[in-house]
Amino acid sequence: MAEKGECVLVVDDDVALGRVLVAMLGQAGFSSVHVTSGAEALRRLEARPFDALLTDLRMPEMDGMAVLKAVGQRWPAVPVIMLTAHGSVRGAVEAMKAGAVDFMVKPCEKEELVFVLDKALTATRREREGVPSAPTGDLGMIGDSPAMRALRARIQRAAAATSTVLIQGETGTGKELVAHAVHAGSERRDGPLVKLNCGELPETLLESELFGHEKGAFSGAVGRKPGRVELAHRGTLFLDEVGEMTASMQVKLLRVLEYREFQRLGGTQKIEVDVRFVAATHRDLEARVGSGEFREDLFHRLYVVPIDVPPLRERHGDVELIAGKLCALFGRNNKRPGVRFTTESLALLAAQPWPGNVRELRNLVERLVVLVESDEIGPLDVEREMARRPLGGGAPPRSEQRGGTGGAGGSSPAGGGPASLPARRHDAEKEAVLHALARANNDRTLAARLLQVSRSTLYNKLRKYGLVETE
Repeated sequence: MAEKGECVLVVDDDVALGRVLVAMLGQAGFSSVHVTSGAEALRRLEARPFDALLTDLRMPEMDGMAVLKAVGQRWPAVPVIMLTAHGSVRGAVEAMKAGAVDFMVKPCEKEELVFVLDKALTATRREREGVPSAPTGDLGMIGDSPAMRALRARIQRAAAATSTVLIQGETGTGKELVAHAVHAGSERRDGPLVKLNCGELPETLLESELFGHEKGAFSGAVGRKPGRVELAHRGTLFLDEVGEMTASMQVKLLRVLEYREFQRLGGTQKIEVDVRFVAATHRDLEARVGSGEFREDLFHRLYVVPIDVPPLRERHGDVELIAGKLCALFGRNNKRPGVRFTTESLALLAAQPWPGNVRELRNLVERLVVLVESDEIGPLDVEREMARRPLGGGAPPRSEQRGGTGGAGGSSPAGGGPASLPARRHDAEKEAVLHALARANNDRTLAARLLQVSRSTLYNKLRKYGLVETE
């Protein structure tokens, strides 16, 4: 549900509909602002942070696709939902390929509007708070270790085939990147790659998302809406965390895999589709078959071309290479082209077990590039930031205080003993915010990007630490 302070920007040239949407959002606990043009939406985003954007597809001068592109380039953390009265599979596919997180067909009911927004905002919160999500770009595919060479060869063979693919690997290894690579190397590369995380939704909502629904299928279904299977026609459907499906959903997925046909929720017509399925899981599906949690017949339908993604600890020699490339990338992004790791700090990184895999390494490197003042990132810098890892990883640093690199020694109580853990976290977070503002020349949008948080979260931190006047 909506969290306090979450605000939605509504973009629609229909003033009456905009007022209706604002009213529905208000009833659901959201604050919202309505504007009637794409240009005005961009001006509002420049002036203040928004947590989500709901935009009409067809508008004069600047349409919804242009708004989507501009927001994706300048505010990539803001989820965009497309709203259109001209609901078509083609329009939905184009919007989602361009970066929209979802779409709705006008007129929409409050229940559907709230569901779609909650889903988008929950995914954004998970990313902001460090909950696993797929790495971006090709960073997860960097490496020349024997394990990575074998993975690339496997991807190439899988891409050339038409069979169903099952990608298995630990959290943070880059399974979604593998799915992208399989699709990009296949004959379906010009078709859509449609994604659905099976672990994020309850069963009833997952069925609607997967197969779509007809008008009147449930409360709030005021029109027909195609599902992800239908949107992926002549392309690839990527089902992430397929091991989280309930038993009844497993039966429905099995039928689609066997016959390449399905029915929309609430419908009676059979719809045939030409879809290639790529699934991924961090679960041991064979063990779940043995325990009765996963259907054996579905497992064999998925386990046609298996691809095992190696954990970072098994990719000997890749950590140093990935860290170096990440450092160069984040250095360019943060206007620090000269920042680099020392040989000793790279060796320290290579010695770590990396339970969070490439995602964990990526986050650490970006944090180091932002927070370390020197152009050389040394082993003490690495130790300090690894000791702050939120999941309890990393040994405490050899020295709790170090001048010149922004170390968080923490406030000590009157007796001179070590500061409490909450005090250390408070000091470290405040220091990180101040340092990011300094590096961004007080540009709050840039500072939020440096800290990997939304602008609204940064504003909350500034108020928390008394760095701005409270309203």
